[in-house]
Parts: sequence; structure tokens; C-alpha cells
Amino acid sequence: MTHHGDHAPPVQLRRLHPQARLPRRMSAGAAGLDLFACLPEGPLRLEPGERGLVPTGWALAIPMGYEGQVRPRSGLALRQGLTVLNAPGTIDADYRGELRVLLVNFGQEPVVLSHEDRVAQLVIAAVSMCGVEEVEALPDGGERGAAGFGSTGV
Repeated sequence: MTHHGDHAPPVQLRRLHPQARLPRRMSAGAAGLDLFACLPEGPLRLEPGERGLVPTGWALAIPMGYEGQVRPRSGLALRQGLTVLNAPGTIDADYRGELRVLLVNFGQEPVVLSHEDRVAQLVIAAVSMCGVEEVEALPDGGERGAAGFGSTGV
């Protein structure tokens, strides 16, 4: 595998639909690649509270040691209440099926998605493949201990 300096090795993409639009960064500094809906047969309508699985028309191979994180697009969340339900959705390095986006409409109005609409973003991130170890007692965690859910302030 070729290493590309400080950059991750490339993600390989396989087109599953001839009209699928290639994911792309919309600016030089963008952390994520925008993902486009592959809906050439017609739009997808999501009523308020409804969720739907949006195809992208692509399968991908993420390098080992990395994961794909499917994240919401902030503009869709703000303007339409549309977000990725399982955010961030995780794509494992060994998954080879179609990349689909699980969206939910938290807005007050129906949302209609059309072919090539930008629906989410894909961030590729390094992951630590640590093991697990069962122990009788955990090491001291400091001041916080077992306190959680707002225990350090809101």
C-alpha cells in the first residue's frame, strides 16, 4: 500500500449505478466528502418524523486502520430539520456493500430529496484497534470517578 505523506491512503470507490455522482470535497479545507443521493427513478419524500435509507450508488473500500463516518450536513439540519439518524454512522473497513445514508426528518414540513441532492458528508478517520481485557478492578479515574451525565456541569 502506498502511503501519501500525512494523508490517509485513498478510499477506493466502485460505481453501482451509472448515474451515481462521485462524492467530493466542496472546498479545499473540507473535512468531509459530500455524499449525493442516487435517486434517478424519482424523488424520495420524508414526512415529519419519518426516516429513510438514501442510496448513493457507490460501494467503497476503506483502508484497514480507518473508518468512514457518515455525518449530517449542517445546512440541511438547520434549514429543514434533516439529519443522519445514527450520526455518525460508522462504515467499517471490511464493509463492501452500497453506502446508504439513514436520514430522519425532524422538521415540521415534508422534505423531498431529488437525484444528486447532497444528503450527508463522509469523513475518513483513523481508528485504534485496541483489544479488551477483563479485570477485577479498574484503575483510579481521578476526581470524576463514576459520575456522568452532566456531573461536570452543563
